[in-house]
Amino acid sequence: MRLIDAEGEQVGVVDTSKAMELAETAELDLVEVAPEARPPVCRIMDYGKYSFDKEKKAKEARKKGQSLQMKTVRIRTANISEHDLEYRLGHIREFIGAGHRVKISMRFFGRMMAYKDRGREVLEDVAKKMTDVAIVDQMPQMEGREMSMILRPQ
Repeated sequence: MRLIDAEGEQVGVVDTSKAMELAETAELDLVEVAPEARPPVCRIMDYGKYSFDKEKKAKEARKKGQSLQMKTVRIRTANISEHDLEYRLGHIREFIGAGHRVKISMRFFGRMMAYKDRGREVLEDVAKKMTDVAIVDQMPQMEGREMSMILRPQ
């Protein structure tokens, strides 16, 4: 096996019993760090500290991974009033401020399919009003009867 000592120096290819002996004299553990390598790589280290650090990094990664949550704001029609639009923009700002991505969707019912261009204008207007806090991740696009756009924090 290839051995790395406690200081990070490479000892070289060593027999398993010799590696165990070196780890015991240093009063540390022999840990296999790359079993798929040929020859496998082992390191002399304190396993308790290693597992603690590994768990700490995994916990930190999980904490950061939650900020990639997608929030959805629905706009019912393309004929939305200015006040209702401002109300929705307040929620979008809140979500973006918390670090979330926001999907803004608009569903077209019945004859409203004839006014897709008006719906696109409303979504582009939302994007324009949010330029100070958000970046458009996905421009407005139709998916069946629904048009959606995705914003992300700057």
